[in-house]
Amino acid sequence: MAKLTKNQKEAYAKIEKDKLYSLDEASALIKEITNTKFDASVDLAVRLGVDPKKANQMVRGVVTLPHGTGKDVKVLALVTPDKEAEAKEAGADFVGLQEYLDKIKGGWTDVDVIITMPSVMGKLGPLGRVLGPRGLMPNPKTGTVTMDVAKAVNDVKSGKIDFKVDKTGIVHAAIGKASFSADKIAGNAKELLETLNKLKPTSSKGVYMKTIFMSSTMSPSVQLDPKTI
Repeated sequence: MAKLTKNQKEAYAKIEKDKLYSLDEASALIKEITNTKFDASVDLAVRLGVDPKKANQMVRGVVTLPHGTGKDVKVLALVTPDKEAEAKEAGADFVGLQEYLDKIKGGWTDVDVIITMPSVMGKLGPLGRVLGPRGLMPNPKTGTVTMDVAKAVNDVKSGKIDFKVDKTGIVHAAIGKASFSADKIAGNAKELLETLNKLKPTSSKGVYMKTIFMSSTMSPSVQLDPKTI
């Protein structure tokens, strides 16, 4: 096991062993134990009491974080010419169709979110091997396949994120930056957790939110008390 740095030792020392923290306590503590030279991301990892292998227990959704993500999200709008002006005015970073389809085919994926229209989805099918593994394939369920392109772009730029439980039953999501105030970190986390609660499958029995951990890039994780959420 690699030796801990001085900063890492100090961070671990601030975390009480076996303590389950409230959301407000964890949000404040994360700021204390983050010592990166860059503005670290703050993440939540929520283990759910579901079986992702069963279709009726798949948890997937979108949430608009009230304080944004703190990240400059690069958006590609794959739209027909009649929608290009709408996408550009809404703030899309890249707008077009065939030229970007060709670039993606060549391996270009320098964007965070792709928004498109139902009529264009057929053209994206062959690019699934490139877009799928990177989580860039547009999906109607996350609002990235729509005729209201302007709204979709605005939503993403203002802090809308999508999440999906992985095969181990955990939802991972970035909910802000370490430079945020503790109140904003807690507010964003609360919004995500409340959304997850609303999405609890009726077929899920027993404890739904099993464990919740908050961490920042390169920091130790802090365990939250689900009962306080």
